[in-house]
Amino acid sequence: MATVTASNPALGSVRLNHLAALDVKGADAEKFLQGQTSAQVSLADGRFAPLTCFCTPKGRMLANAQLVRLGEEHFRLLLSVTLLESLANHLKKFAAFYKTELVSLPDLIVIGARDDAQSLANQLDLELPDQVGTHTHNDQASVLRYPGETSRWLLCFDKDHKVDVVSVQDDQASRNAWQLEDIRSGLAWLTDAQQDHFLPQMLNWEALGGISFKKGCYTGQEVVARAHFRGQVKKRLMRVSLDTDTLPEVGASVVNGDDKAVGEVVVSTTTPQGGVELLAVMNTKVAEEQTPLFLAGGPATLLPLPYAIERVDPEQLAVSLHG
Repeated sequence: MATVTASNPALGSVRLNHLAALDVKGADAEKFLQGQTSAQVSLADGRFAPLTCFCTPKGRMLANAQLVRLGEEHFRLLLSVTLLESLANHLKKFAAFYKTELVSLPDLIVIGARDDAQSLANQLDLELPDQVGTHTHNDQASVLRYPGETSRWLLCFDKDHKVDVVSVQDDQASRNAWQLEDIRSGLAWLTDAQQDHFLPQMLNWEALGGISFKKGCYTGQEVVARAHFRGQVKKRLMRVSLDTDTLPEVGASVVNGDDKAVGEVVVSTTTPQGGVELLAVMNTKVAEEQTPLFLAGGPATLLPLPYAIERVDPEQLAVSLHG
């Protein structure tokens, strides 16, 4: 297994049009979300922004998101733009029974920032958070510290807000560099191509603190908990490199030496060095047995993730961030 990660010199500030936001507002917003999401919603306290997901009754992921609290009765979900409307439509079926409102924000400006994050934050009158998974906000904007070997932040603001974004790129190459940092962080955002397909654990969501096993019921909770406590999760998100500049399609099969499928691609991008890195959900035996891997006829190399595949309780994560 390779252990070297090349640097990502192309990583700069970029408009992230693959992300969007869904706001949940109202007197019952917290109560409503508590019954639908894997997060302990009270942990979203205006500073800590827990990862979360929404599932079918069979425990399959409809979307994963980051949960940001912007006010006493105002929460924001940051997720793939491809899942914005489908998640909103799903949640509306339950929101009718609560004093809550769902507002899709497809035009919210989302910028991934690196070196000039401080300048952008100053324009938005925001203080940069220094710990991964925490955020600051005001009435017009928010900024979230993102994971990665390189310090980076996610800034969100309305398109009418006057911000000098001359240094912000708006091209696919720059978005690829941001995506590469996500991949190297072992962070996969579900898209519509694989909705209702994976258990949360298959995207390592409990290893990232995205599942509370201490909260009460939510849709799909029984299946998710049973899979965890009975050790029934035999597929995991793994990081892979390819010596090619051709991106595989989402869902493309990773195979072993016998041409038997052992996994499927979730997300991929090119690297500055000319190869491809990706995240794929694969049979756990692949890592245990160091199985030779192939994709589209070429060899694939298993790379390490920056975290252990073990349960991280978001409750403990919240305590550590406030410590």
